[in-house]
Amino acid sequence: MPDRAAIIHGAREVTWREFDRRANALAADLIAAGLGQSSKVCAYLYNSPEYLETYYAATKVAMWPVNTNYRYGVEEITYLFDNADAEAVVFDTAFADVAEKVRERMTGVRRWYAVGPNPPAWAVPYESIMGSDGADAPPAIGWPRAGTDVVMTYTGGTTGMPKGVMWSHAALFQAMGHGGNALLGIPPIETLAELGANTAARPEHAVVLEACPLMHATALGNAYGMLSIGATIVVLDSVRFDAALLWDEVDRLGVTWLTIVGDAFARPLLAELDAHPGRWKLDTLRVVYSAGVMWSHEVKTAMLEHFRDDAMLLDVFGSTEAAGMGRSASTKGSVAATAAFMVGELAQVIADDDSFVQPGSDVVGRAAFGGPMPDGYYKDEKKTAETFRTINGKRWSVPGDFATVEADGTMHLLGRGSVCINTAGEKVFVEEVEEALKRHPQVRDAVCVGIPDPRFGETVCAVVEASDGVVTIDSAAVIAHVRSQLAGYKTPKDVVVVNSINRAPSGKVDYATLRVLARERLGR
Repeated sequence: MPDRAAIIHGAREVTWREFDRRANALAADLIAAGLGQSSKVCAYLYNSPEYLETYYAATKVAMWPVNTNYRYGVEEITYLFDNADAEAVVFDTAFADVAEKVRERMTGVRRWYAVGPNPPAWAVPYESIMGSDGADAPPAIGWPRAGTDVVMTYTGGTTGMPKGVMWSHAALFQAMGHGGNALLGIPPIETLAELGANTAARPEHAVVLEACPLMHATALGNAYGMLSIGATIVVLDSVRFDAALLWDEVDRLGVTWLTIVGDAFARPLLAELDAHPGRWKLDTLRVVYSAGVMWSHEVKTAMLEHFRDDAMLLDVFGSTEAAGMGRSASTKGSVAATAAFMVGELAQVIADDDSFVQPGSDVVGRAAFGGPMPDGYYKDEKKTAETFRTINGKRWSVPGDFATVEADGTMHLLGRGSVCINTAGEKVFVEEVEEALKRHPQVRDAVCVGIPDPRFGETVCAVVEASDGVVTIDSAAVIAHVRSQLAGYKTPKDVVVVNSINRAPSGKVDYATLRVLARERLGR
């Protein structure tokens, strides 16, 4: 399909032929710069065709593409590049000032490529290499390509510095669902002949809009999977998220699949639809896919009212270390509350003694995934051993999400222990309380933090953002609402109202900053 669009970015369309040639050209220049097998190539970019070109160029010559969170400051990016042993960086000229400061401390980087206007003198203008002879074919390399080649994804997690998660090409291909599908019980595809015979891997042409940043695993992993079946990837020509622009692009381009990150994206998208009924047809949109954070039942129900009758919302529970641990599908008249899944061969809850938590036992353990998974963390054997554990001869990824197992065998997710609140000896997993808070009509978004208390050690404080049109939040009503759904010790004792929770594009929250803010507001 050489003339079909591979990537669309605003008015710009890159065909598959151009995509291939441009990735070849960059790969050839990386070789010319002296990079070799397993060299690390960092993408420090906004969503753009160049992001995916950088990844495919590195892949073609058995180098390791590496994501970079463009929201990081000089120290964080310096740490990431140094930790990754970066040898090439492709950066947007909007980040030139930060890149220059980092460059002074990163002597191991052989080539800096500048994407955009006004490239600095010390960088290679990205477009200057695109017309090279090396675009005709991938450059010859003196080392093999293999399924053991790596895509390295840095994840901030909830504590500590970013960690590089190493996904082999073989495991990533299987995890993205196009070499089989672990969640659906489809066995892995091991050969090209099997892939050719697999009609399920060749659906009608998909046009996929990645609303979230490619620098995070949700969008990047989804783009990898979709490109592997010949889909067209759409990214918005806007640095800041623009809900109206997104719906405009869905109609203009006939988008069939939309990738978001939970309520952080869904709520503003829904607000735009509610404010302008009938403005967008949305008659091609069949799937909205979310992963990374919880997606509330109320928002899913309301969104479906704006879509075609056969539209589906896919809510996936997973992380960079464990892609697709569970999922739920919602349609009109059948809306799942959150991603629910059963324990079994691919998913378990592991107790502290490495036994599997028994259904109905009320024992709190850690959710574990036994499907395709990463090799581990780059240069961190201790963390690798803690997260990727072999139990009874089988390897499991145990990223740190706490859970119990209901009597019917379904997992009940409690959240990450790193933001757990200990009140009077009872553990409160904040995601559970946050979901209850967001079901109150006055609350648009919510986070829970611990507040020091002389009697209980800590108490739960709700930091909330008001829904559109709400002038004053009734704290007592919000607290009573949570108390009606959860145990008393989980119920917030205080409510702090903020203008914005300030979620990152990935949906993640800076709990530390909000904890400080709440304690200052309450004088504790």
